[in-house]
Amino acid sequence: MQFENNIPIYIQLVEAMKLQIIAGQLNPGDRIPSVRELAMLHKVNPNTMQKALSELEDEALIYTERTNGKFVTEDRELIAKHKKIYADRLATRYLESMAAIGFDAEAAISYIGKER
Repeated sequence: MQFENNIPIYIQLVEAMKLQIIAGQLNPGDRIPSVRELAMLHKVNPNTMQKALSELEDEALIYTERTNGKFVTEDRELIAKHKKIYADRLATRYLESMAAIGFDAEAAISYIGKER
């Protein structure tokens, strides 16, 4: 994973794992590797990885079973809600970028249809 310098690493880790969950790369009920395994995988400090996992747990996207580890939530509605939030953010970013080069919202949406 390539980290951006202007965003805290733990936030980038949260976003990356959230994307894996909403994209179905991590499925509801899947066991998540340990903090140490994830830290080694992403080449970050275990404390940074733990902070990212705590954020995901605060958002209820993952949960901990004492002695069994951490798991992806089985709440599909919650995952769908986060997916919608992410999609809304991408759509807004697209429309803002297109507006910056002179497209209104209708023209930007039409452009996508023409290009597909």
